[in-house]
Amino acid sequence: MARKANTEGADSAENAGRLKQIALTYKMTRRSDPKIGLVLAGLWIVIFGVLLAIGFAIGHPVYLGILGFFVAVIAVLVIFGRRAEAAAFGQMEGQPGAAAAVLDRIGRGWTTTPAVAMNRSQDVVHRAVGKAGIVLVAEGNPNRVKSLLAAEKRRMARIVVDVPVHDIIVGDGEGQVPLKKVRVKMLKYPRILSGPQVTAANDRLRAMGDLMSNMPLPKGPMPKGMRMPRGGKMR
Repeated sequence: MARKANTEGADSAENAGRLKQIALTYKMTRRSDPKIGLVLAGLWIVIFGVLLAIGFAIGHPVYLGILGFFVAVIAVLVIFGRRAEAAAFGQMEGQPGAAAAVLDRIGRGWTTTPAVAMNRSQDVVHRAVGKAGIVLVAEGNPNRVKSLLAAEKRRMARIVVDVPVHDIIVGDGEGQVPLKKVRVKMLKYPRILSGPQVTAANDRLRAMGDLMSNMPLPKGPMPKGMRMPRGGKMR
C-alpha cells in the first residue's frame, strides 16, 4: 500500500509539473503571439463541430463526438507546439548564442558543441556532428564569421579528413539561413555516415579540444555583456 501511495504521489507531482510547464510555455507564447488563445479555441471548436455534425448526419453522434474531441485535442497540441517554437525563436533571434539553443533542441542522433570558435566581437561558431557529417553553425557579422569558419575547417582538416563538413551562417541575408530554419536545413543534409563513424568523428574532435572547453557556458543564448577572457587565444 505504501509503495502504491508513493507511486501515485510521484505521478501526481509529475503531472503537476507538466501542467505548470505547459502554462509557462503558453504565457511565453502569448507575449509574442497574443491571438494564440483564440486560434487554439477556434481550431478545437471547428474540428469537434465538424466531426460531431458528421456524426449526426450518419446516425453516430456519440462515436463521432468522442473521436472529434480527441482529434481536436491532438490538433490543438500540434499547432500550439509549432507556434510556441516560433515564438521562442522570435525571442531568441538576434541574441548572441541563439543558434546554440537551437542546436541543443535538434534531437537524437546529433552531438552538439557550442562555441568551438569565437572572437572578441562575439561572433561565434558552434559544431554539430551526426550522420550527415559535421555542421558548423556561425552567427555574427557575416564577413567576420567567414574567417572563423575557414579557420575552424582548417583546424578540423587535420583530424577528420574523411568526414563531410557543412557550414551555415545564421541570418536573413543572401546565402544565410534564418534561425527558425536552421534545424530544418540540417535535417535535409543526406545521411552518409554510419553510427560507428559518427562516434569515431566525435572522439577525434573531442581529443582535439575546443576553444571554450574550459569555460562554464550556460545553455541557450549567451549574455550580451559576455566577453572573451584576456589572453585567450582566438582560433
